[in-house]
Amino acid sequence: RLADAEFFFNTDRKRPLIDRLPELDQAIFQKQLGTIKDKTDRITELAGYIAEQIDADVEKSKRAGLLAKCDLMTSMVFEFTDTQGVMGMHYATHDGEDEQVALALYEQYMPRFAGDTLPSTGISSAVAMADKLDTIVGIFGIGQAPKGSDPFALRRASLGVLRIIVENGYNLDLTDLIGKAKALLGDKLTNENVEADVIDFMLGRFRAWYQDAGFSVDIIQAVLARRPTKPADFDQRVKAVSHFRELEAAEALAAANKRVGNILAKFDGELPAEIDLTLLQEDAEKALAEKVEVMTEALEPAFATGNYQEALSKLADLREPVDAFFDNVMVMADDEALKRNRLTLLNNLRNLFLQIADVSLLQK
Repeated sequence: RLADAEFFFNTDRKRPLIDRLPELDQAIFQKQLGTIKDKTDRITELAGYIAEQIDADVEKSKRAGLLAKCDLMTSMVFEFTDTQGVMGMHYATHDGEDEQVALALYEQYMPRFAGDTLPSTGISSAVAMADKLDTIVGIFGIGQAPKGSDPFALRRASLGVLRIIVENGYNLDLTDLIGKAKALLGDKLTNENVEADVIDFMLGRFRAWYQDAGFSVDIIQAVLARRPTKPADFDQRVKAVSHFRELEAAEALAAANKRVGNILAKFDGELPAEIDLTLLQEDAEKALAEKVEVMTEALEPAFATGNYQEALSKLADLREPVDAFFDNVMVMADDEALKRNRLTLLNNLRNLFLQIADVSLLQK
């Protein structure tokens, strides 16, 4: 076997890797999604698009995308399939390709399993994400979402994309990436809801990952209720809610948010965006209205920069005015104008929390 391998290695090196690109047209990726050459073209474009957003070299990322699958056409990989990627890297190095381009041919398959190492450079990350996203969006796009079995390993691919984004702190939005992958697949796709389906699927992977990491289900659900599509932002929110949960005021505020949600759910109709200060009668509602207004302004910088922990720590100060409001104010007053004004106040209060998570879902 070793002699065979040496023979294949020497034979393969007689031709540069890039010369094998046209041969990828002979290999089917998936019959509705085309050949591996079609997939290569999509990976190349998507890798360049991602590279630009994460400040990686765009041209090198596209070059790595173009070469990514060429080693599948070599004798060595044909005979020893588990050498894919590794051989691509060696052959590319032999051909004089850029070092980071060659490395990306190996690292495109990372992470290969839960807990595996991540790609080590921006170029490798761009190609790895492009390859995985193309597969995920493609398979979902032809209506073959994994049920029990997962022949295209979409769960693993999704977790891989999420880990690369979160652990590198990349400011990437799944909606944007999925939209780009979908556009590159063009009219090959038949599932009109592909974007929403893929986002739901990937958010589900988040749930599994963060549960394994020791976060409780209610914390994860509180964040997922907001459907945050930026993975690094999701991570910040979960950590902030986890920290908030330990605060003394958390239980009372979670209960208050639940109560507010129930009251608002019973009201049918539009509420104004602003409260009418002239309609405030009770001291407790005046105090809460002032606190909510001050908070709304004070928290803008924290929300803008994603500093959710600081925001929730400040929101914990609302506990006393909220308790006093419910003890002393009749929300569903007979006077329609009073009632609407109080509901608007509660709606604005709830929206402050909802900018981060639905804390009403937190359990004791």
